[in-house]
Amino acid sequence: MMRTRPLKVALLGCGVVGSEVARIMTTHADDLTARIGAPVELAGVAVRRPSKVREGIDPELITTDATALVKRGDIDVIVEVIGGIEPARTLITTAFEHGASVVSANKALIAQDGAALHEAAVEHGRDLYYEAAVAGAIPLIRPLRESLAGDKVNRVLGIVNGTTNFILDAMDTTGAGYQEALDEATALGYAEADPTADVEGFDAAAKAAILAGIAFHTRVRLDDVYREGMTEVTAADFASAKRMGCTIKLLAICERAADGGSVTARVHPAMIPLSHPLASVRGAYNAVFVEAEAAGQLMFYGPGAGGSPTASAVLGDLVAVCRNKLAEATGPGDSAYTQLPVSSMGEVVTRYHISLDVADKPGVLAQVATVFAEHGVSIDTVRQTGKDGEASLVVVTHRAPDAALSGTVEALRNLDTVRGVASIMRVEGE
Repeated sequence: MMRTRPLKVALLGCGVVGSEVARIMTTHADDLTARIGAPVELAGVAVRRPSKVREGIDPELITTDATALVKRGDIDVIVEVIGGIEPARTLITTAFEHGASVVSANKALIAQDGAALHEAAVEHGRDLYYEAAVAGAIPLIRPLRESLAGDKVNRVLGIVNGTTNFILDAMDTTGAGYQEALDEATALGYAEADPTADVEGFDAAAKAAILAGIAFHTRVRLDDVYREGMTEVTAADFASAKRMGCTIKLLAICERAADGGSVTARVHPAMIPLSHPLASVRGAYNAVFVEAEAAGQLMFYGPGAGGSPTASAVLGDLVAVCRNKLAEATGPGDSAYTQLPVSSMGEVVTRYHISLDVADKPGVLAQVATVFAEHGVSIDTVRQTGKDGEASLVVVTHRAPDAALSGTVEALRNLDTVRGVASIMRVEGE
């Protein structure tokens, strides 16, 4: 039987995503009612600039007092799309205390304080959903949390930032330098005026923390994620990658150790073979490759940002939370029963592509090879070119602990015959 009394929804934030959520709630009202089993009503919208014209939203719903909105007591679901840590954290916990469940797109907050927020939700018998926090429109959290709940996920490898993928794809396909590609991304609206969060890997690191926690049923905080940006990637790196049959992507990588006793989460640029599914992800799209014990290899692909894609994920969560509300139940919450430790980057086993500027004279290769051997790192391939007393030496290693590879690089810098380390990049996706 259809319930006639509407479920009341309040929006915290009405920017690109929030305004699109409000629009879809209005234009798809009948469909949402049929799917939920009750009508949903936009009951309030908290904003910072009330004078701004917001088409399709009753001005009477607009308020600058977000705290009063979440304390009303008659709100069933709060949709938080303001971002940042505060006041979002306080507003969410206050919403739980006053009877509302929460749908959020706030990756930074979930990555930093997800455990505490889940505890608060459980304490008050509320839901906390955040599909939109990781990969825009791509259904990813729900498949990991529900569809693969009976399986064992061993690895999550993905492109989770559209801005960086657009830049790297432009560098790969057009030969543009980093700054030129960034300027194009900015002009097209893919990059913010201050792109630091994207290009330095902060955005992807927050998403990696969330993914690792869900995939491995353990607590992974933002501080646990190794992070390396992509601002030092050059056209020469792409040329080297092409010679290896690879391209370069900024990857979020979450792995369970071979013995199952620990996990790692990291974000950094990496060369991946052109044969890998992630190599063909173009433009500002996102894609995440999941490796599970029984299901095998799965790939999730689609637009990872933007008003409409992100709003789609928010609305999907809203429907689920509203259904739970009608059933007087809550959905799956935080699952951290494994309590696995998070290993440091130095313990991660990786491959390196190392480009060295060296003296063009006999014995240099032997000296370099000796350094690798002394650090227990096996060489896969070597390519050397040079003239007029200067040479370039490119070494690709076999897999070894990252600490050993880092130690090798430091020792190479101390060789008299090594003029400099032109570039270092990890190789993934074998």
